[in-house]
Amino acid sequence: MLELLKQMAEITAVSGKEGVLRDLIIEQIKPFAEYEIDPLGNLLVRKKGRRKAKNKVMLAAHMDEVGIIVTYAEKSGFLRFATVGGIDPKVLIGREVVFENGTRGVTGLSPVHLLKDSEKDAVPEISSLYIDIGAENDEQALSAVPLGTRGTFREKFEYFGDGLIAGRALDDRIGVALMVDIIRSEIEYDLHFAFTVQEEVGARGAAAAAFSVAPDYAIVLEATTAADIIDVPEHRTVCALKNGPAVSFMDHSTVYPMELYDLAMKVAKDNGIKAQPKAAVAGGNDAGSIHKSGKGVKAITLSVPCRYIHSQNCVAAVQDMESARALAEKLAAELANA
Repeated sequence: MLELLKQMAEITAVSGKEGVLRDLIIEQIKPFAEYEIDPLGNLLVRKKGRRKAKNKVMLAAHMDEVGIIVTYAEKSGFLRFATVGGIDPKVLIGREVVFENGTRGVTGLSPVHLLKDSEKDAVPEISSLYIDIGAENDEQALSAVPLGTRGTFREKFEYFGDGLIAGRALDDRIGVALMVDIIRSEIEYDLHFAFTVQEEVGARGAAAAAFSVAPDYAIVLEATTAADIIDVPEHRTVCALKNGPAVSFMDHSTVYPMELYDLAMKVAKDNGIKAQPKAAVAGGNDAGSIHKSGKGVKAITLSVPCRYIHSQNCVAAVQDMESARALAEKLAAELANA
């Protein structure tokens, strides 16, 4: 699973251009399940279990990642861009980026000695940043990177510390890797899986996926902000690495059914799986679209804690991934036979 995660974390798949990652997922799951691709690009998978399920359960994880999109080329050859999804401008300064066609560049900002005093301590706006790909003029720049080309942080994945991983796009390649691993294994009950598109720009793909599958229950596998770092008060840490997946009771897009939250925590306890509450009402994910689909879907989100999310170096713990996978499979079986 970790080798697959590494492979996926090194693929550029910004919202709206998830195809390369989807092809890799299909390669991995094709011998184990039936699948189809819907008009939006979601990959919908049906996996048979040892027994027929009483309820239709869908697991979901999004394929897309945050990134940038080219909007203009200056006469000098520098590129202007907009962000795709939520990226703090501070994490873009001086970063190496890679575009979907393989072209590389470096983000730039006016030198500090040319800034006004009022500008030196201010957080730069995206409009003040540019990308240097080494082009001499706008024609050369657009020949290499046409308008609308997407890019993201350079590819990187490594193990470090005591059981930690660092890499780009762990949100939500972690969830994708967990679902692939479950599909490739023997499961108790029939399950459905949705590898969704465009979550980072409004959970758009999940709405179509949920409409097509029409599940009774949905389990969203995600990564979420872990603020277990220095100078953060304990009540604002949200969740912590190595304490298991964070189970949500509410975020900015979903008020989760408390019976599902309680059930998830009970299943974790009964099976000796580490889990923790997501102790903040913040963010949102595919559950926000899924739970409103059709006649309504009961949904729950299990999130792997991730430091420095939406940056070049996301950090997560391997043991939290393993716990999330175990809890997702146990909870899915419980819901399938509820």
